[in-house]
Amino acid sequence: MSNTIPLSFLDLAPVPTGKAIAVGIAQTVEIAKKAEEIGLDRYWMAEHHNMPGIASAATSVLLSHIGSQTERIRIGAGGIMLPNHAPLVVAEQFGTLQALYGDRVDLGLGRAPGTDGATFQALRRQMKDAERFPQDVQELLYLLGNGTDNSPVQAFPGANSNVPIWVLGSSLFGATLAAHLGLPYVFASHFAPQMLGQAIATYREQFKPSKYLAKPYVMLAANLLLADDDETAHYHFTSAQQSFVRLRRGERGQMPKPTHDMDSIWSASEKMMVDNALSVSFIGSVESVEPKLAAFIAQYQPDELIVTANVYDQAARLRSLELVPQLNLFTLQADAAIA
Repeated sequence: MSNTIPLSFLDLAPVPTGKAIAVGIAQTVEIAKKAEEIGLDRYWMAEHHNMPGIASAATSVLLSHIGSQTERIRIGAGGIMLPNHAPLVVAEQFGTLQALYGDRVDLGLGRAPGTDGATFQALRRQMKDAERFPQDVQELLYLLGNGTDNSPVQAFPGANSNVPIWVLGSSLFGATLAAHLGLPYVFASHFAPQMLGQAIATYREQFKPSKYLAKPYVMLAANLLLADDDETAHYHFTSAQQSFVRLRRGERGQMPKPTHDMDSIWSASEKMMVDNALSVSFIGSVESVEPKLAAFIAQYQPDELIVTANVYDQAARLRSLELVPQLNLFTLQADAAIA
């Protein structure tokens, strides 16, 4: 691995408490532009449903808006929850994105529904649909590839677009599938890090070269929130911690404001749960974060890192991105740091 690696950004289009969805989307565009300005490689969005604090449910629609407001940065899904969709529809959506924005488009695929059971039913899907994930991934590869000319069903747009497909996962299932199909693999260590080491070892050991990829390619996800001092960063990160507590309680709501008193919000067991789930988090000043992040990269040797900062305060998110070029760990495509 080289001394530096590419860095990308994962966004959920957070909708801050008390704000309209349109405000959340406008802020998301601002973040995407900042990510492009500092030289990040990709800007991905994740599909979630029935969550008032997340505006990326119609993922391909919002990605198209992001694509129209940026010029270079790659745009993609991290990911589309494939059990929610027919592969043909996904192929048409991402084929359309490729027709609009050229070879800037990525398609990451997840096996989870990305929602609760009631919403899954509202999507007219069944939990057993997830069992077809391997077959659906292969069907998408076929529909987006060059071999459908004589097929009775083709994706228009989509056919011959060869939009790159990534497999997302937090267990050995996705790692094994990505390895078997010779596809790049993304591990969701930003919220489910328990099997991180085992999953990427399995992927690398079992990887079979394919026409899509000659050797294993691992992208790891992490929470990254930089600020001018540690206290400020940890204060703003309480928004993400509160969101996780609410999610586990089954409570709905927009992105909460930060707090100076998390102990009044979570129980001891909830704190332990959140600390475990969000253990792959790098929160603080550049000086305090850089050695910890460098150790993480050295331990797991990712080919790329994708980070998220799902917090309430827009200024804090923008400042975090402005500080990224000061981390001497990443290959950035901007000509100069702006911080």
